[in-house]
Amino acid sequence: MDTKMIGSKIAKARKEKNMSQAHLAKLLFISPQAVGKWERGESIPDIVTMNRLAEILEVDLNYFSENFQSPNNETPFKTIDNNGDIEQTAQEVANPFTSSGERQLLTNFSGGNLLKSDFVGVIAHNRKFYGSALRGSDFTDADLTGSSFTGSDVRETNFDGTNLTDCTLSANDLTDASFNKTILVRTIFSTSGLAGAKFVDAELTDVKITKTDLRKTVFENCVFKGVDFKYSDMRNVSLDGQTFIGVKFDKAALDEATFNGATLRNVSFRPTYALTNKYYRAIQTICFDGAMMDKLTYAELKGMGADLSKVTFI
Repeated sequence: MDTKMIGSKIAKARKEKNMSQAHLAKLLFISPQAVGKWERGESIPDIVTMNRLAEILEVDLNYFSENFQSPNNETPFKTIDNNGDIEQTAQEVANPFTSSGERQLLTNFSGGNLLKSDFVGVIAHNRKFYGSALRGSDFTDADLTGSSFTGSDVRETNFDGTNLTDCTLSANDLTDASFNKTILVRTIFSTSGLAGAKFVDAELTDVKITKTDLRKTVFENCVFKGVDFKYSDMRNVSLDGQTFIGVKFDKAALDEATFNGATLRNVSFRPTYALTNKYYRAIQTICFDGAMMDKLTYAELKGMGADLSKVTFI
């Protein structure tokens, strides 16, 4: 395997996204030195990290192969809209007009330096924010239906009252972001950092939260309907007083989590793979004091040894 070739491709794709080594490293939860070694051909990412790289840099995984060639040597970035996948090159992003003369500047904000930008109340459907610097920006009461945020710095951003229906937020840094009364319907959070982020008085409907660290995320007075927490780290998370309806905690780490005073109806804690002693022990560390739940949820948890001595039936 040609490590220098792979390193060169990583560097090129990163620069096309206007992303620093440090920013890329943070999204991958590794050191900037590791990224530097890849780009110099001194080492290569493992296959799991390579998949995450492709996702963050918005390239096809085959882009890193030796035989892959893109037309005109352009790096193929993948963008998504509600009609399916669309291939868009870096050159097309830079060009404000398509071949048909349609203006594209207001649909694609990828790679933009938009620190502390004012987007309050805007209606902006299907926008692209790939590798964008959005720290401290304000999207209060904006309608961003169908928009995508990938590999972006979204720290301290305000999404209070924002409509994030059908939005995808993947591999972003959302540290200290605010989601107060945010509309979250079919929204996808994937491999993103949510340390210090606050979800207050929010209703999450058919939301997917995948491979995301939620250990320092704050949830207050939220309603979760049809939410799937898949492969997410929820150790020590306080979910007290929240409402869960049709929720799945699929392969989520829930050690020492608390559901005190919560309402649980048709909630599944059972992983799709076989139950292990380790998983039983994790379930037994969860606190459900004062929670209310339906009989089926109760039976499932009881079968896994959870302490339900202070639980009441709905």
